[in-house]
Amino acid sequence: MDSDLAESLSALQEIFSKRGLRPEFAKADDRLVQSLKEQLRLPRRFRDFLLEADPVNVETSSPSERVRLLPSGELVQEQIGFSLGEDGSPNESPAGGWRPSWVIIGVSGLLGDPYFLDTSKPDAEGDCPVYTAMSGTDSWQPRLCASSFALFVRILAVSMEVAQGFSDGDDFDMDDEHVFREALAPKIREYDPAALKAGHWT
Repeated sequence: MDSDLAESLSALQEIFSKRGLRPEFAKADDRLVQSLKEQLRLPRRFRDFLLEADPVNVETSSPSERVRLLPSGELVQEQIGFSLGEDGSPNESPAGGWRPSWVIIGVSGLLGDPYFLDTSKPDAEGDCPVYTAMSGTDSWQPRLCASSFALFVRILAVSMEVAQGFSDGDDFDMDDEHVFREALAPKIREYDPAALKAGHWT
């Protein structure tokens, strides 16, 4: 795992600990990750993440969103109905414009919207951007969440950090969400101005 991803992961694990939460990370099986590489064209950095910190039971929480990261064992199944057919092969005409290069790696715990890598846009670090799109619509309209997977993990960590002291869950407050988003914006700008401009988090 390279230093950028390692630092982002460390920040996420640290804020979970500070908030008294116990996510479950593990090490994915090498053979499974190799199979996922072939089936889903997973980029190197995301494969390294799974090998080092497979998110077996990991969900971030803030006043505006909950993001459940998908473990390696669920990745192929989650693509069914989107970019893969029932047999695991790519759909020729995915419903609503879903692209075979989009690989779901997380799900919104509030709305059920997918978070996905766009593997058609690899970068020099062996990474690619992360998007989300609103489910339940006639067509998928992707919105940038992070310029890379490493930055996505960092933004999740920053969101969890800013969320300290805010209510969520059963104590959800619309005013809290507005104040939270305003507080989050400059933190995201520090790491990923393009993600801030896209507006998903704020």
